[in-house]
Order: sequence, then structure tokens, then C-alpha cells
Amino acid sequence: MTQIKTALITSIFFFCVGIQFTPHTAFAETIKWRSYKEGMVIGKKQEKQIFLNFYAKWCAYCVKMEKETFKDPIVINYLNKYFIPIKINADKEKQIALQYHVMGLPVTWFLTKKGEKISYRPGFIPANTLLQILKYIQTNSFKKMTFIDFTKKNTHKP
Repeated sequence: MTQIKTALITSIFFFCVGIQFTPHTAFAETIKWRSYKEGMVIGKKQEKQIFLNFYAKWCAYCVKMEKETFKDPIVINYLNKYFIPIKINADKEKQIALQYHVMGLPVTWFLTKKGEKISYRPGFIPANTLLQILKYIQTNSFKKMTFIDFTKKNTHKP
């Protein structure tokens, strides 16, 4: 009987310790990047807006965005929850880059659920700025107000 008690207490102890040290599951660890073709199909099927990130391995600001902006847990969670994130290597997928008039890197495009162009943002985007842009696009506020008005209205909201 004492062996059963000891085993039970040990099991409960390790269960509790496991819960305490388990990372929070509220945030995903990485962005669920898709290929262009796959992402466009999934976006239409799931009726989610589409986030396009054009990059190249040699691009210093693309690398910086990958290491900083795309590692931010809040950005990761927001992109995965509300958008279909698509990563496009502009060197390898030149036709797609031409279709979106990519002249420099990085470039970020935002598309509707149907794949129609909403807007784009060239250059490096810090995590806090990207989060504001994502909220602006996701809430369809771009249909009602400018981005500057949106940020003024939402400055104090988490």
C-alpha cells in the first residue's frame, strides 16, 4: 500500500512540476509560413487575409526582420491567427516578385481574403509597427480611415 502511495505522490509531484515549467501555449513558437501557391488556396478556403513577405538571403534588412520582427511572440500569434503568412524568395520566384512590382527588399504586401491587393510596405518593419499594421488590415479599418487616424485612435489599446 505504501508503494502505491509513494508512486501516486511522485506522479502528482512530477505532474505539478511539469505544468509549472511548461511554456505557455498561448503563443506559437514560429510563423506558419506557406508557399505562394499553397497560401493563396488556403487563404481563399479559410477566408483569411493574406500576408506576403518578399525577401532574399543576401538582404540585411530581411535577415534583421526575420531575427527580430518575426520572432516576436505577439506578431507570431497575430499572423498565425488572423492571416495566411506567405514567404517568397524574390530571387527564386521572380515572376511572383514582378507581379507585385518588387523593386527592393524586404517588401510586405497585404491581400484580401480573395487575394486582391490592399496595400504594401517596403523596408524593415519593427514588431510594434507591424502589429499595428496587421490590426489595421485585419479589422478592415483601411476601408474607413487612414493608418495615421487608426494609430491615433488605438494608441492606448493593448
